[in-house]
Amino acid sequence: MGRSSAERLRALHSEHGDALYAYAFRLTGGDRGRAEDLVQETLLRAWRNPRALDPEHGSVRAWLFTTIRHLAIDAWRRRDARVGEVVTDAVPEQVEVDRTEQALEAWLIAEALNRLSPAHREVLLECFYRGRSVAEAAARLGIPPGTVKSRTYYALRSLRLILEEMGVTRDEMSADT
Repeated sequence: MGRSSAERLRALHSEHGDALYAYAFRLTGGDRGRAEDLVQETLLRAWRNPRALDPEHGSVRAWLFTTIRHLAIDAWRRRDARVGEVVTDAVPEQVEVDRTEQALEAWLIAEALNRLSPAHREVLLECFYRGRSVAEAAARLGIPPGTVKSRTYYALRSLRLILEEMGVTRDEMSADT
């Protein structure tokens, strides 16, 4: 891999890696390892297909998100195809999934986001929750891309401090990301 290819791959990861990971994390039901594998495979495919990274052929971010989604579906189908059929006379009990932990986590994140300044909150919502690139968020918010980057940096620092004040430990934060 030439130096320019390596630099392009690093820039691609720097700009889209966190958003891709967050999306993959949701697609895999919270499996960190599988989410990391999906991001890595997506970036590898982008590197192997430089035409997809040409803005003239459409949004790079859209291509990345579509690719990661297809990879997740393919992985799910492969796993599903390997599951054997179990025959039994008894009807299995319906398992109720306890979503209490998810609800508490969602409430905690919403509360922490509400404690951020409006400028920090809006940049995080654009970049992480709506999946926009720095350039797209800048255009949407009417601010320079450099401002989006710096606000994102300081917003994440503030969010980490707010979560710590709310009693969330660093171990809990890194276990979810």
